Amino acid sequence: MPLKSRFAALLLPLLASTVQAGEIDQAAALTQLAKPGTLLIDVRSADEFASGALPGAHNISHEQIAEQISRVAPEKSAPIVLYCRSGRRSGLAQDALQALGYQQVINAGSIDSLKAAQQAKSPEAACTQNC
Repeated sequence: MPLKSRFAALLLPLLASTVQAGEIDQAAALTQLAKPGTLLIDVRSADEFASGALPGAHNISHEQIAEQISRVAPEKSAPIVLYCRSGRRSGLAQDALQALGYQQVINAGSIDSLKAAQQAKSPEAACTQNC
């Protein structure tokens, strides 16, 4: 087998097994957050949340999102914006919520980039606690 074919044979299973979490769409998140009734959910750990969170955010870790979402969003049509430290956990949470039938779920990415985008759009937007 030629080297190129062997390389492709080794690489293909790795690429096929890569899990893609929901894509980050910060522009859509900012637009949605400007609308009343949008739920902002921080999917980081309780300790991370306690060290600083965005105003109005609920804390449900990405590991508990499927079990806990109904307490803040009983309606599957509720608009939801998710964030975490890097965007990976919020992507996983987005996938989990969409699998449960939630229809308007946006992955805003990282807390730092969302905070910066909010402040650029509205300078009075500030973090709670120690952001």
